[in-house]
Amino acid sequence: MSTPQKPIGSGFTEKATTAEVLAGIDLTGRTALVTGGYSGVGLATTRALADAGAHVIVPARRPDAARAALAGLDAVEVAELDLADLDSVASFADRVLASERGLDLVIASAGIMAPPLRRVGRGWESQFAINHLGHFALVNRLWPALADGRGARVVAVSSRGHRFTGIRWQDPHFESESYDKWAAYGQSKTANALFTLHLDALGQNAGVRAFSVHPGVIDTNLQRHLPLAEQIAMGWTNEDGTPKDPAMYKSPEQGAATSVWAATSPQLAGLGGVYLEDCDIAEMATDPFDMATGGVAEHAADEKDAARLWDLSAQLTGVSAF
Repeated sequence: MSTPQKPIGSGFTEKATTAEVLAGIDLTGRTALVTGGYSGVGLATTRALADAGAHVIVPARRPDAARAALAGLDAVEVAELDLADLDSVASFADRVLASERGLDLVIASAGIMAPPLRRVGRGWESQFAINHLGHFALVNRLWPALADGRGARVVAVSSRGHRFTGIRWQDPHFESESYDKWAAYGQSKTANALFTLHLDALGQNAGVRAFSVHPGVIDTNLQRHLPLAEQIAMGWTNEDGTPKDPAMYKSPEQGAATSVWAATSPQLAGLGGVYLEDCDIAEMATDPFDMATGGVAEHAADEKDAARLWDLSAQLTGVSAF
């Protein structure tokens, strides 16, 4: 059963923190997996879940850097994973399944934004590959650990940048047309939303629900591929690198709040497949081209396109649990 794309009145504000959304929630005995869980919003997510009692698995392309960032968190384990490499994804998933542990929560927080053109894996454009296809393969390979009756939730971190474009069906990897880093980013973020939309439809019978989220604007190393001059031209920063409008930024703990709420809140029991922002279900966007307003664009909430993307992703990766 599909969930309406309408707010439920969660009671949280756009500045809610992970501590606020987890108040009164005990995650003792539950296992979470957080990709990108050692930097920025992902690190805040890992800390919050561990503080609430969860055991958190953090896959990392740079395990030593991850262990250093997560030092002092006893309930966290780090394991090697490169989302751009399907063999690495398969090896990681096999190790998790071999441990015979169930997974209660998966938060796909790892991602890149607007890098120069780089091809990974089987010649794929890197943003579509890392932000979407790697997570698609990972979740499908981990399906036995998710669908074991624990009522698992899968959360994909999308972005308001999904409004830049839908899926570029004829040329998703920019093989025919010139590379546009923002179109590539927008496509990958649309893919995050469509992925969870169809995963939720497929997984409901196994008790697995899925959500996509916009975390808000947070000053993290996600912007590392953008030269300062470009950030100034976009109105993001001053010439000294400080935020142009500090009020528009969330802290990492505020940015992680919607992901954590999606993964744990009893308010979302029986719901799924929807796009969330500011710790609530978002409205449909009234003006998809106005990036200052909230909501999800129609192309990121289209059930037919979600099913089509699933088929394309399964074809590209050679992986599907269904």
